[in-house]
Amino acid sequence: MDEQKKIEHQIELATRAAALVRDETTGQRFRSFAEEMKRKLGRLMRRGQVRTRAYELWERAGRPSHRELEFWLEAERQVEAEREERKGTSGS
Repeated sequence: MDEQKKIEHQIELATRAAALVRDETTGQRFRSFAEEMKRKLGRLMRRGQVRTRAYELWERAGRPSHRELEFWLEAERQVEAEREERKGTSGS
């Protein structure tokens, strides 16, 4: 099972457990755990987006040597800018 599937499974189990337990403190701990796993899943997915974007930028630039960090940082900047733009348009 890959990391994304494991995290999705943990979110599902924690969410179910939170709904089933009677103790509010335990329920809150399960909900908090599920939220942390959702954040971790988001970071994992963004890392994949950055990796794909960096590779695209590197290919478009003619596959130059020794500039990996430059392409990675640019890809991070672009992905984050797109994320912020989506947040801005969904919040309006």
